[in-house]
Amino acid sequence: MFEVREKPQMVERALLVRLYFDPREEDESEALLEELGELVTTLGIGVVEKVLARSREMHKKFLCGTGKAAEIVDLAKAHECDCIVFDNALAPSQQREWERAADICVIDREEVILDIFAQRAQTREARLQVELARMQYALPRMARMWGHLDREGGGGSGGSAAARGMGEKQIEVDRRMAHVRIDRARRELEDVRKQRATQRKEREKFDTAHAAIVGYTNAGKSTLLNQLSGAEVMAKDMLFATLDTTTRKIELPDGQPLLITDTVGFVRNLPHRLVEAFKATLEEAVLADFLIHVLDATSPEIERFHETTLSVLGELGAVDKRTITVLNKIDQVTDPDRLAELRHLFPDALMISAFTGKGMEGLLQQCSSVLADRVCRRRYRIPQRRADLIGVLHRDAKVLSTDYEDNDILVTAVVPAAIAGRLEEFSL
Repeated sequence: MFEVREKPQMVERALLVRLYFDPREEDESEALLEELGELVTTLGIGVVEKVLARSREMHKKFLCGTGKAAEIVDLAKAHECDCIVFDNALAPSQQREWERAADICVIDREEVILDIFAQRAQTREARLQVELARMQYALPRMARMWGHLDREGGGGSGGSAAARGMGEKQIEVDRRMAHVRIDRARRELEDVRKQRATQRKEREKFDTAHAAIVGYTNAGKSTLLNQLSGAEVMAKDMLFATLDTTTRKIELPDGQPLLITDTVGFVRNLPHRLVEAFKATLEEAVLADFLIHVLDATSPEIERFHETTLSVLGELGAVDKRTITVLNKIDQVTDPDRLAELRHLFPDALMISAFTGKGMEGLLQQCSSVLADRVCRRRYRIPQRRADLIGVLHRDAKVLSTDYEDNDILVTAVVPAAIAGRLEEFSL
């Protein structure tokens, strides 16, 4: 049966490597290597050393020259590593060459992220998305995964081998099975998307506004959803704690309801196949009325994280949506100079702490402002014989007060624009 190797259970000691080719990329490459360390640690793999190496040019065989490759292999052996993890994307042929040279497992950043996603996926949708991405990644690498792939089966029943001809190689059988599983996962994901579209249409019947919380992984998106809604979405200090979208309904200060969805976190160099595979999840950001972009105020790379999120949103076609930017974890920023710098970098951002609740009122007010054109405050005089309209107001609007005068009902309510026209004749 075609299966991707479960490396996290096998690997204990890893050497991390980042190769760069332009001297101007050194600082960014160092930051990416640090982030790779966090990703690998998330898998429970021990990091024995990190190597940032420059190569004057990109080589076809090892990505770097043979001399530099030999140094890296020797270092891995000296540390008794059982895995070399590259931050660079490795072609299948390069991966095979490194494994042949080092005689240990060699993986790249994309495979690390895929393994994390495989561990964290909870719902059927997320598991399907992960399976599709992993199968697409593994398909061209199958030759390195099993030693039995050069076996050949018989070409037919009866007769000699010569008469039957050469049989089908095991790798061809496994590749065919992989394609079958990829096709099945795509079909099932399409069914999930249809179900999601149906659910969305049900929400749209009530014309409820919708916001999506987006941002870099571990920025505090799930904690923010918990703080706003009183929900208990898993919120941990780890990369990719959330893979499955969670939607909760809250009430804004002006009385109108708002649906808020937590989305999967973004990361630099997010594999494109993951963006494609997770579109069913990330399309919540595309279809939302507005976005809440959460940034980690404590991160020294906040600008790059901001750019990464905008880049992924651009791929999804959601970069032009109305966006409220919030600087989260502001309670942990104690340096006045850093606070001033953050205000300069993000002058329109709200400073909040999703953990302590600081700034939540301002955020909710901002959400109301963004949606101000969707509701209006009205006072109505409605005859008691039109009790059906009172029911409409209680169901679709926010009733603030109710009084009785003669045979009429005086109602003050925050009313969505969608139903305000129906009640215009009763407006005071």
